[in-house]
Amino acid sequence: MSTQETISKTKNYVMNTYGRYPIAMVKGKGSWVWDAEGKKYLDFVTGIAVNNLGHCHPNITKAIREQSKILVQPCNLFHIDQQGEFAKLLVENSFADKVFFCNSGTEANEGAIKLARAYGSKNGKYKIVHAKDSFHGRTMGSLSATSKNYQAGFKPLVPGFKPIAYGKMEALEKALQDEKVCAVILEPIQGENGVILPPDNYLKKARALCTKKKALLILDEVQVGMGRTGKLFAYEHYGIKPDIMTLSKALGGGIPCGAFLTTNKVAKYLSPGMHGTTLGGNPLAMSSGKAVLDTIMDEGLLDQTTSSGTYFLESLQRLKEKYKKEIKDVRAKGLILGMEFKNKETAKAVVEKCIQEGLLTILTIQKVMRILPPLNVKQKEIARALKIIDKALLEVTNA
Repeated sequence: MSTQETISKTKNYVMNTYGRYPIAMVKGKGSWVWDAEGKKYLDFVTGIAVNNLGHCHPNITKAIREQSKILVQPCNLFHIDQQGEFAKLLVENSFADKVFFCNSGTEANEGAIKLARAYGSKNGKYKIVHAKDSFHGRTMGSLSATSKNYQAGFKPLVPGFKPIAYGKMEALEKALQDEKVCAVILEPIQGENGVILPPDNYLKKARALCTKKKALLILDEVQVGMGRTGKLFAYEHYGIKPDIMTLSKALGGGIPCGAFLTTNKVAKYLSPGMHGTTLGGNPLAMSSGKAVLDTIMDEGLLDQTTSSGTYFLESLQRLKEKYKKEIKDVRAKGLILGMEFKNKETAKAVVEKCIQEGLLTILTIQKVMRILPPLNVKQKEIARALKIIDKALLEVTNA
């Protein structure tokens, strides 16, 4: 079926909730995807940090194929061996003692918020502090902790959420003077807001302040977890441990999967009947997720992510010097990279020119090119991407 036929069907039958590029993807392998006409693209969107091992990694496809022949979806009223195995692996490689599985990042954050309120209810605490420019999801609870840019048309929101400036300790200190605050939810690195890294020691100070004020620290690692930053979890870069961590995107290797992880001290505040999910933690997602985590650890992809990210960032910094009139900043942690342009028109034109040349990236806050290669990306693929970006910049600036 042609791209235009697919676009026509989408317009006729699918709700118009995405600003889609006029491309219909039909196949993927490694760092590459192909459209309906056979054009090949280097995919540095990776499903928005979902395909951390690239497309159709053999370990993932094998796990999905084998599990699909045995059992796909029983019920969480029974014990599921694959769920216990994957939870054990996550616990052994993190700060946590317990895991709750769901289907998405939004659900993971919604569950984390509920857990925090259950924890705080014993002392009458219910308020959640969050960053103004954050993204935590689209359900009513997680949306209430998300940037106001996503809230239009959905008010009134859930009460009890307090927005503060990201990275400003004085703002957090002021917010935590409110004794009704039960938790602070933060992204270790803000993805949707343009790949914003926290100031030095911000997360460490936030951790200490939350402990002092008896508020839980929730870290949303939906986008930056599972090796994206060169550590399995981003909090490891900052010498801290959260009370609750949320995961999704890359967690299931492309199969819908989310989770929130916590300590025994906090987990006990959710008892049977207080929270649940029908499809979360099903054997198919668990088998795929375990294959992802095993592959990251067994194939040394954390070190590879660090070295690839350093090479990519240094190369982008050289492009920034070359095109200093157009590029405001470049920043990265591992293989989540952002190139910020000085104006939106240039940013949009460069991203679109890259697509024409066979490189997929994503534009966020209208002026930041967010770049999310697979963790196992080859250096020659990064070099190719850099050539395309350079060419796009040259053509746009000389237009």
